[in-house]
Amino acid sequence: MATITLGEIAAHLGGRLFGDASLSITGTAEIDKAREGEITFLANPRYRSFLKTTRASAVIVDEKAGEVPEIPHIRVKDAYVAFMKTVLLFHPPRELLEPGIHPTAVVDHSARLGEDVRIGAHVFVGKNVRIGKGTRIFPNCVILDHVSIGEGCILYPGVTVREECGIGNRVILHNGVVVGSDGFGFAAHEGRHWKIPQVGRVIIEDDVEIGANATIDRATLGETVIRSGVKLDNLVHIAHNVVVGEHTVIAAQTGISGSTRIGRHVMMGGQVGTVGHITIGDHAQIGAQSGVSKSVPPGEVVFGYPARPIMKTKRIEAALNNLPELIKRVRQLEQGMQELQKKIGSR
Repeated sequence: MATITLGEIAAHLGGRLFGDASLSITGTAEIDKAREGEITFLANPRYRSFLKTTRASAVIVDEKAGEVPEIPHIRVKDAYVAFMKTVLLFHPPRELLEPGIHPTAVVDHSARLGEDVRIGAHVFVGKNVRIGKGTRIFPNCVILDHVSIGEGCILYPGVTVREECGIGNRVILHNGVVVGSDGFGFAAHEGRHWKIPQVGRVIIEDDVEIGANATIDRATLGETVIRSGVKLDNLVHIAHNVVVGEHTVIAAQTGISGSTRIGRHVMMGGQVGTVGHITIGDHAQIGAQSGVSKSVPPGEVVFGYPARPIMKTKRIEAALNNLPELIKRVRQLEQGMQELQKKIGSR
């Protein structure tokens, strides 16, 4: 087990140290689970009470965290990012693939592989594939003809990249990702659904990470595009001809319908669904389980089904909570009116 002094961690983070620089730290842990010898962090104010009870030997806190109990700590600009860097000190990335190409892999003679490309067992690499230097392709991946993959990528076991698709540099595709499956396109004719040929492709730009079992459909014509820095969670579905803008983040089980345009720095919660052919503006936020039935302006925060501006949705929800009592009062009023009418009629 690695041991690093608190002073060395502070220097690595560029933070201000309060406490004994020679204190030995043996690992990292969450604030409510940390043990003596470990360092933890506080980024969310909701967990501030744990500062009094944590068994951690030290804590990383934001500059704006205010007073900290008598525990050694490091103040940094962003405690969450600093803790991530600290975790990497104790758990540096490991090389999980042996150098070269596994003997069970099938690599077409026309494929061009860059320096230090590593290919695991039972991988298939098709004709005229280009793979950049330092890319790692884990067992049981399938890369069909005329695919281009950039430098420093990681394709975990079971990834499929269909023909003609392009992947940039430093892209991470987790287990079971499918890039370039056919878009959902059918034409109804004479009582049958006839398949519309899906002859476009998928382009994934640099520094994209896509979670397990996510699917990115190829375009019917043209391109489905995932721009630089996008992060997609597990089980996300991106339909044909969608464009996802730079540094957008989409949580699990979200489905984006065809030809939707998503802007830059958009945040979408889990299980969001959109109709097709709409635009979601830059920096918009979509709450979890929302159904987006029309375009969302830049910077708008929407929630609900159908998705509305979040404050309007909250007012509607508040009104719905009062609905049983309101119905009761209306019925009482109706009964009172009926009794009054009877009295008037009897005179």
